[in-house]
Amino acid sequence: MARALRLIVRPRARLRANCQSTGSSTIGIMEDFWLSLRLLLLLGVANGSPVIATRLLDPRWRTPLDGGMRLFDGRPLLGPSKTVRGVIAAIVATALAAPMLSIPLGLGVVIGAAAMAGDALSSFAKRRLGITSSGRATGLDQIPESLLPLLAVQGPLDLSCFQILGTTVVFFALEIPLARLFYRLGIRNTPY
Repeated sequence: MARALRLIVRPRARLRANCQSTGSSTIGIMEDFWLSLRLLLLLGVANGSPVIATRLLDPRWRTPLDGGMRLFDGRPLLGPSKTVRGVIAAIVATALAAPMLSIPLGLGVVIGAAAMAGDALSSFAKRRLGITSSGRATGLDQIPESLLPLLAVQGPLDLSCFQILGTTVVFFALEIPLARLFYRLGIRNTPY
């Protein structure tokens, strides 16, 4: 538990160093910005690759991640749209894209897996709230699948709380209009 808290909360001195903007730290700020941008692109790859895999492979390898299991409330654990194919596509695509963005392949695997864990977590919560599979839940659909991967790589990439928060907010803001665009292009089945 203490280790998990250390990964989430940085010491005050580190936070102050990341918040200060002096002439000598302009390069550091730009490096942080570019790293956040590269992570944002990887989050897009992780969350977009299951959708593309569905378009390319449907109906092949459509095994539900939860195996069709239902909980005591009679609702599915995750639902039929969370598939093994989607998880594999996200992990492989993110692992392959990471080195192209100067991020180690292993961290690409972590980002892809954590994005899918966040997506599964939001699906689990949506089912408990009575929202159908592929139903809309603004915030719940975007935040876990961007926040969990960033927290997972916070230590190795030395991300500040501000980088994590900023990247999550930008992902949230971009995901909604991009989902609508991909729906109009016929890539997604729903506009959200």
